[in-house]
Amino acid sequence: EKNFPARKVKADIDVPLADGTGDTSYLEALNTALAEIDRFRPNIILYNAGVDPLADDRLGRLSLSLEGLMERDRRVFSFACVRKIPVVSVSGGGYGEPVSLTVTAYTNTIKSMCEVFCP
Repeated sequence: EKNFPARKVKADIDVPLADGTGDTSYLEALNTALAEIDRFRPNIILYNAGVDPLADDRLGRLSLSLEGLMERDRRVFSFACVRKIPVVSVSGGGYGEPVSLTVTAYTNTIKSMCEVFCP
């Protein structure tokens, strides 16, 4: 809600999250957003798997755990897989202290992708 950028461009689906939002509320909001996205019947998903929602990120304002972030990725990839929608995923954000948290989060995104698409 208050994170970068300060001036937001209106999107088809906006999901404002309060500072400090943790795993449970974040994942509930994600489920709601995915249900809305389902109405659009997308042909492709461009997924910025940013890790700045981590609690230990210096710039992000959310409070997700590594497990919560990995569950986010699983849900997005599963959503796409079930619907046979191609996904382009990129890493983004990541200003955790120590930097190993950011690396672990990036690695977990790839692990989640493999769990869903290459069981």
